[in-house]
Amino acid sequence: MAITAQDVNRLRQETGAGMMDCKKALTEADGDFEKAKDILRKQGQKIASKRADNATSEGIVLTHVSPDGKTGRVIGLACETEPVSKVADFQNLAMAVMDNAVTAKPATKEELLALPQGDGRSLQEHITELIGKIGEKLDLIAYEVVTAEQVVAYNHSNGKLGVLVGLDNANGAEVTEVGKDIAMQIAAMKPVAIDKDGVDASIVEREIEIGKDQARAEGKPEAMLEKIAMGKLQKFYKDNTLLNQEFVKDSSLTIAQLLAKTSKGLTVSAFKRIAIG
Repeated sequence: MAITAQDVNRLRQETGAGMMDCKKALTEADGDFEKAKDILRKQGQKIASKRADNATSEGIVLTHVSPDGKTGRVIGLACETEPVSKVADFQNLAMAVMDNAVTAKPATKEELLALPQGDGRSLQEHITELIGKIGEKLDLIAYEVVTAEQVVAYNHSNGKLGVLVGLDNANGAEVTEVGKDIAMQIAAMKPVAIDKDGVDASIVEREIEIGKDQARAEGKPEAMLEKIAMGKLQKFYKDNTLLNQEFVKDSSLTIAQLLAKTSKGLTVSAFKRIAIG
């Protein structure tokens, strides 16, 4: 059957795909709109498979804190190029991902991607469909949840970095401002854990071995290597665990001291830092 411009435009309005892609799909489907939609979806799957190994160094990170301030969510939706990160379809998809997270409260990224949308298809299927429309890899690289007495969020100005901080024993109006300062500290200083007890054992072992290798290269006696390495490990904790880091706004204080100065018993119970690129 003849494919009219009106047919092509209708399919474009319904799917958001390009005019030429819509025309090809309708031609292949012999004018059947549902078959044409399936063809466009399969096109997205083909592109997704072809570009699966491509790097995604651009995108958007969004945060959301519940009205009661006790639950925060952060998502990172990545793409290959900066221009795509700026287009409305991509940004609308990121907001739809966050809306799904806030409404359905999934526990994991996998649960989030599996959520059914209004047409019965999953969120992942909608992402794949947009891959076909945009023509480059899109990837939900992260979805994290933080719960605490008070959750504070920070979004960096480039839109590619977001932080959630969970505070417990959070009494007093000044706690929110300190929470923002700590979130900015996490954004800038990239701590690996709240305190040394939270550092993964494999990281500790690696730092000890690095310390020994450095001391050995400096000609230190074998009997001294363990002691030297443990000293270097303490320096690692100071630089890379949140409570032991110097406060970037006042180097006379550690973050632990800042918390104690702000409110008695105030603690950081959790944090998440998501960055793209």
